Amino acid sequence: MAYTYIDLFCGAGGLSLGFDLAGFRNVLAVEINPAFAATYRRNFPDHPLAVDDVRNLDAAALSRLLNGEQADVIIGGPPCQGFSIAGKIGRSFLEDERNGLFREFVRIVSLLRPRIFVMENVAAMATRLKGRTIQEIVEAFQNAGDGYRVSWEVLNSADYGVAQERRRTVLTGVRADLGVSVAPPDKEERQVSVREAIGDLPPLASGESSAIPNHTAMRHSAQMLEKMSYVRDGGDRMDIPEALRPASGDVRKYIRYDSRRPSVCVTGDMRKIFHYEQNRALTARELARLQSFPDGFVFEGTSICVQQQIGNAVPPLLAEKIAEKVEEALDHAGLSEGKLHRE
Repeated sequence: MAYTYIDLFCGAGGLSLGFDLAGFRNVLAVEINPAFAATYRRNFPDHPLAVDDVRNLDAAALSRLLNGEQADVIIGGPPCQGFSIAGKIGRSFLEDERNGLFREFVRIVSLLRPRIFVMENVAAMATRLKGRTIQEIVEAFQNAGDGYRVSWEVLNSADYGVAQERRRTVLTGVRADLGVSVAPPDKEERQVSVREAIGDLPPLASGESSAIPNHTAMRHSAQMLEKMSYVRDGGDRMDIPEALRPASGDVRKYIRYDSRRPSVCVTGDMRKIFHYEQNRALTARELARLQSFPDGFVFEGTSICVQQQIGNAVPPLLAEKIAEKVEEALDHAGLSEGKLHRE
């Protein structure tokens, strides 16, 4: 029987998909946003899903939801927005109320004492306040339950077969009594380009749709179409004639994907980053491919909501590679026979 996991803050399910692909079995997923949960439920119909706030999950609620199951691993990416002022007005990362969900992750790890936890978050977590923030987080987990041996890495998804430059901090903690650690995933020898990831999808004009789920082009204004027509493959706003060029704004807007390289980081708003050769923004399906979601993974909700789900997700291919290293650690701890005992 497979090792088991809980996915907190599961969103659309990027982490869950990666752990499923690596052979793990889900025993609980938690997501507060009903629209995100609808996508999760559609793609993981056999996963027990709680559409709830993790702050409501005390020991009794978790026991009821798990229904006798135990989790070998807890995974998740709690939203942590408190980087901008933490430490500047006398508050630490943990004291900043905006990071309450991170504290909830630590609380649930303390309650359930999984053998391993994996927490994903923004790359800035590793460098904020000259490393004081990441040290505070490590210490919080070291003191959780009976203690965890914690390590962390900043991983770029482009190094792991994902067609996207996406840097994230990944913390792993192993329960102190197990005496093992989780190794970082192995890097691929080559990177995947945007063209390789999406080039076989049917071309679309502005506003067109297709039979492929989530492969529908947004409708652009004539003015926007004129601006983007000047931008070359891999180019930026400086390709637009000065009379039409936006005078200011985010430098990550009004650019074209470079067809020969992994994409820029996919976020919840990619409307002003253009296909490398077609005059339009990428469809949700194309963005999902840049995140390494398979075409059979269908996103539910409005176009904006779907983009948010995709932009917030952990690339499943990276999650799978992390999960493989988690499995190796559990096996090295002598727990592979325990899998059989749970059958």
